[in-house]
Amino acid sequence: MASATENRQYLCIDLKSFYASVECVERGLDPMTTNLVVADPERSDKTICLAVSPSLKALGVRNRCRVFEIPRGIQYIMAPPRMQKYIDYAAEIYAVYLTYVSPEDIHVYSIDEAFLDVTQYLTLYQTDAKGLAKRIMEDVATKVGVRATCGVGTNLYLAKIALDITAKHASDFIGILDEESYCRTMWDHRPLTDFWRIGPGTARRLEEHGLYTMGAVAHASEDTLYRIFGVDAELLIDHAWGREPTTIADIRAYHSKTNCLTSGQVLMRDYAFEEGELIVREMMDQLCLEMVDKEVTTSSLTLHVGYSNQLHIDSARGSASLADSTNADTLLLPAIVTLYRRIVNPRLPIRRINITCNRVISDTGTYQYSLFDDPAALERSRTLQHTVLELKKKYGKNAILKGMSLEDAATARDRNRQIGGHKSGE
Repeated sequence: MASATENRQYLCIDLKSFYASVECVERGLDPMTTNLVVADPERSDKTICLAVSPSLKALGVRNRCRVFEIPRGIQYIMAPPRMQKYIDYAAEIYAVYLTYVSPEDIHVYSIDEAFLDVTQYLTLYQTDAKGLAKRIMEDVATKVGVRATCGVGTNLYLAKIALDITAKHASDFIGILDEESYCRTMWDHRPLTDFWRIGPGTARRLEEHGLYTMGAVAHASEDTLYRIFGVDAELLIDHAWGREPTTIADIRAYHSKTNCLTSGQVLMRDYAFEEGELIVREMMDQLCLEMVDKEVTTSSLTLHVGYSNQLHIDSARGSASLADSTNADTLLLPAIVTLYRRIVNPRLPIRRINITCNRVISDTGTYQYSLFDDPAALERSRTLQHTVLELKKKYGKNAILKGMSLEDAATARDRNRQIGGHKSGE
């Protein structure tokens, strides 16, 4: 392996309009010339398009728009989401990457984007980073049918910026940056939100201090930046100069000191208080099974409930602690229901629910019972949870359901057929 201090070469490869491209390939159509959006036709025209084909983007249709925002004069295909299909395609593309570099030198950033450290492979393939990028992109297009864009940089940040800002304007869809060319070509680029990790809030705070470009940030008073952003200013300053010390090896070696599990959903309509409680119970039950499957436990729960969008009021939020860390549904369901009833206004309609299991740790298999616990009942509950998991894995998630999931307002059955909140396509 090359030393982390040497001048490295990274590729950041993005699959163009990935979901839309997959749907075009499945239909034998060219993703670059076919007008196609990936959106669920069973939802209203306010639903977000998960992907828009490049030809639609060329007509001014922005990515992640809502269906009703597509101009009426444009003819297009609407493809229902098939998340499992996209996962399968992503796996095929990852296999292409593996024919060029080892898994230790790949960091999968998202389903359609990955970083590759190609430093040690350039001599092997007798090419430069751009030449290797072309070979990989052509291989993906030939074997899978999906087009890609690529950023080449001397660190992870520069590879990402080369992808996001410069590659889209290159005839071969490859952008290249090092620290010198970054400062020369990117310091005057606007808007700031085009840069990785600078969202509208960060950009607004910078602009309030007269900083509208990365060049201005690079030459700003560091004391001022630390006063505005605290310790986050260090990363901002590094990025303003095109610096990024983190490597893929650093990312792979990183382990979080604390862990959590989260489940959230946006409801398809406003729910009444009692209906919302049903959803909370379903979600907590599923989180309990997930913890049993992963052999972890929790001692703290956080519940976040958002009211109807029409109300424009703050969400309800609260936490509850348990006496001991557990994954038993007989303990966690009552705890989350009690929290729900305590923090949620029963007169207001509900639209969003998020549950977080905090302080998640490995299940040691040893339990300390209180005077109020029934050890035999808890043991029966654990045995039942394991049995339910085995049946779901063997026959499908909907093979066995609790009675609450058969109620009209329940969502578990539908969510069990989804991946990431969208139809799996199976």
